[in-house]
Amino acid sequence: MKLVIVTAVDEYKKEVIDLFRRAGIENFSESDVEGHKTTATNNLVSSWFAREGSRADSELFFSFAEEDTVDELFKLIKGFNQNLETNNPLKAVVVPIEKHI
Repeated sequence: MKLVIVTAVDEYKKEVIDLFRRAGIENFSESDVEGHKTTATNNLVSSWFAREGSRADSELFFSFAEEDTVDELFKLIKGFNQNLETNNPLKAVVVPIEKHI
């Protein structure tokens, strides 16, 4: 079992829910979060936020899921990010679970 965490700007909330469904992850949680940027960057193209000191309304999704469904979710997220017309890719991490009840 793995813990998968995905962050996205609010604009992509419905798409992320669909990606979880398509990956076979039936149970997940979602929460509103606010992203902040406190430092300037020289590379504006790769920046999540448009300018220093800005904030963005975002979503955080997480699920305890089996490894095969997490692998499928990552494939779907990679495909989604490759077709973006904005500079706000989905971000995802996986955390191994040592014990669970």
